[in-house]
Amino acid sequence: MGNIIAIVGRPNVGKSTLFNRLTESRQAIVEETSGVTRDRHYGRSDWNGIEFSVIDTGGYVNASDDVFEKEIQKQVTIAIEEADVILFLVDIRIGLSSMDEDVASILRRVKKPVFLIANKADQQAMYPESSEFYRLGLGKIHLISAINGTGTGDLLDEVVKHFKENDENQNSDLPKFAVIGRPNVGKSSLVNALLGKDRNIVTSVPGTTRDSIYTPYNAYGFKFLLVDTAGLRKKSKVRENIEFYSVMRSVRAIENSDVCILMIDATHGMEGQDINILHIVERNRKGLVVVVNKWDLIEKGANTHIEYADAIRAVTSPFTDFPIVFTSVNEKQRIHKTLDLANDVYKNMTRKIKTSVLNDAILPIISNNPPPAVKGKYIKIKYITQLNTRFPAFAFFCNFPNLVKESYKRFLENQIRINFQFSGTPVIIYIRKK
Repeated sequence: MGNIIAIVGRPNVGKSTLFNRLTESRQAIVEETSGVTRDRHYGRSDWNGIEFSVIDTGGYVNASDDVFEKEIQKQVTIAIEEADVILFLVDIRIGLSSMDEDVASILRRVKKPVFLIANKADQQAMYPESSEFYRLGLGKIHLISAINGTGTGDLLDEVVKHFKENDENQNSDLPKFAVIGRPNVGKSSLVNALLGKDRNIVTSVPGTTRDSIYTPYNAYGFKFLLVDTAGLRKKSKVRENIEFYSVMRSVRAIENSDVCILMIDATHGMEGQDINILHIVERNRKGLVVVVNKWDLIEKGANTHIEYADAIRAVTSPFTDFPIVFTSVNEKQRIHKTLDLANDVYKNMTRKIKTSVLNDAILPIISNNPPPAVKGKYIKIKYITQLNTRFPAFAFFCNFPNLVKESYKRFLENQIRINFQFSGTPVIIYIRKK
């Protein structure tokens, strides 16, 4: 876990097509979290059982043609700093362009695996035309057709060889909490408040070479590793595209954590970028606590916090079962409440329900609210068990699993949540053949 591939290149070379091929190949074999909006720029994938993330940098270049070059240069630079493997796409039909040469001149100085990929090679007769790309000085050319999948398997065989092993801190028994969110919402302030000089803190230990820092926290009855990627380095040389950069850093922190503390700015509310980051937490099946910071700046009535929480959950639906805490990091308000909730969510993530208790609670509810019949076929759920996964997942065994609709699976998830304590956690429902 924790390896990131970034797809870079000039416009219209097929970056999004390759992104879709890599991410949808996994969606076909692994059940998606129901109701998650698929973010066009970020996806999970796997190859031969090895999981990784894919970032389509092209999706973030929203500039007009005259500034495309500058924008692409920014994305490539950020991708180089944050990704583990870089896929550089060129178009075999169009041939070598000056923009390809600009990207290549940056990539030649990189000390990370860079794969030069000639896309749109649909027929073998085109292969000799790829030879001009050797002028880019990036070595072997991988020929693929992203649209029909030709060559992508061989490419991935090579790519996964360059993935890094998990760091030992990632395998620690201590819970791992990540502070995530858009820039300037108070992440660094929260981290600094938690790691103040009066705390009993062990010095920061470098995490993976992928720049997550794991800081042991042991104070006030809490013991955990803080996964801090906020503000690790000054980016003085890069005027980054803020949305793209915050997503890249968030992905790294999310994947290396158990529970994510998503901070939002009370004065702005839940914005599109916050929702994107929340969806990445969901897709990675991590625990979640939402922290509304700068609450001291909000004019409040009797029910302001309730109305604000309802507004957040309205835009995150159907995933609404997570704790929300209103803080002011500057005023040191409810900082430890944040840790209390993160701790509770971690306990919920690791909670195991005995099979007998599960069946006694849920089967009578199913009996009173059975799945609707489909074309005269009556679905009978006979048995439930919790699976041995790192997040709460439950298998419901029945006679016609393929006839159970998504809406009924959501009903089952809600019943699990109502009867057992899983606030802040994903709850994944699998329907299996009896």
